[in-house]
Amino acid sequence: MVKAANSRGTAPGTPPRTRILIVGGGYVGMYTALRLQRKLRAGEAEVTVVTPEPYMTYQPFLPEAAAGSISPRHVVVPLRRVLDKCRVVIGEAQRIDHSKRTVTVATLATADEGTGPTEMEYDELVLAPGSISRALPVPGLADYGIGFKTVEEAIGLRNHVIEQMDIASSTRDPALRDAALTFVFVGGGYAGVEALGELEDMARYAARYYHNIKPEDMKWVLVEASDRILPEVGPDMGVYTIRELRRRNIDLRLETRLESCENRVAVLSDGARFPTRTVVWTAGVKPHPILAASDLPRNERGRLTCTAFLTVEGVEHAWAAGDAAAIPDITAAPGTEGPGRECAPNAQHAVRQAKVLADNLLAALRDEVLTEYAHKYAGSVASLGLHKGVAHVYGRKLKGYPAWFMHRAYHLSRVPTFNRKMRVLAEWTLSGLFKREIVSLGSLEHPRAEFELAAGGGPKYPPPPPAPNPPQNSQS
Repeated sequence: MVKAANSRGTAPGTPPRTRILIVGGGYVGMYTALRLQRKLRAGEAEVTVVTPEPYMTYQPFLPEAAAGSISPRHVVVPLRRVLDKCRVVIGEAQRIDHSKRTVTVATLATADEGTGPTEMEYDELVLAPGSISRALPVPGLADYGIGFKTVEEAIGLRNHVIEQMDIASSTRDPALRDAALTFVFVGGGYAGVEALGELEDMARYAARYYHNIKPEDMKWVLVEASDRILPEVGPDMGVYTIRELRRRNIDLRLETRLESCENRVAVLSDGARFPTRTVVWTAGVKPHPILAASDLPRNERGRLTCTAFLTVEGVEHAWAAGDAAAIPDITAAPGTEGPGRECAPNAQHAVRQAKVLADNLLAALRDEVLTEYAHKYAGSVASLGLHKGVAHVYGRKLKGYPAWFMHRAYHLSRVPTFNRKMRVLAEWTLSGLFKREIVSLGSLEHPRAEFELAAGGGPKYPPPPPAPNPPQNSQS
């Protein structure tokens, strides 16, 4: 292991600058670094951001990117452009030793150098690695499941859905056709409902360009383990969402779990069996593994135990916010116990926590008073496809077009940078004037395949597993 050189770059006799290390380039990481670079005095501190990707993904726009309403490039924000006064290191944090103030980082050059990961030293640590998909040990899920947390997964899912329609249009096997046109989504939260709503809407539109596929030929199934969907928008809007989805012939199954998806057959806990080539897993998230590879305190759910000042409890010079942090909700009603006493791990809290975290970090550097994080939940909005949505904001309930419009207006105001706002607005305007794009660019996932074939070597990526003949019946 190589230890990175101490590069404070200060002249003799000049007090060394405070080294602030931010782990993660998502909502909290980017917004914290952005606020710090704006408010730090000259020579007061240096900010380094360690992140696996060179961009921040605005996840609420992933369903629209999957449906083709927004270009994938406009769902992400390039960190190097936005954080021009910070040092951005593209790499994966593997271990944190806060007692020594070091983070072990594997960069893109680590393997080629052959020297092993580097150790980065810091004075102040901001942990904002976010979360990862919470995959359960469902047989076949690792082989056939598709996630929906990154822009790559969203575009891959779009290409996959259109590819299945192409397969169904060209096959002579009715069983293969049935499996190709069956789409199973697991998880009734924001990601699952919005992804299904947008993609079903897109596929319904695309069907008009296939001579032998009608919208009613496709089966869309939503599986949710609890007795409700979209709990964030309240019970009334949740019931409306159920009615709206079922009106579109979407098979919604509450209090049901996915038992298996081996051999491309989705087996549910209620006994139903669906031959399918598409299983989308959106059933929750869990804390990033880097938290377990640190010496910082965690709660029973694996999140960092934090104070309302966004400091890690019982530890100096460590800060955290977002999905990785269990932040006490000081606005919760008196007597509330359990998870309700903590801020929900969502984007609404993360963006606001980043502002308070940056201000408190600056206050700590300047020996000023810290501020507690307090933000009362304003409400939620969700899209169910083009011109369809639900919202529960400040006690008011909206549905249909008004809710869909509010969803777009809210997220347009929240997407970072004026550049991205204008590009997204321009795309929405153009999509209202012209027809929806229904092109699949699945070959982008293997860009060298054609050249390798031409060069005589054959494609180097592993071929997908063959689809066995599924059973004829769709339910048992």
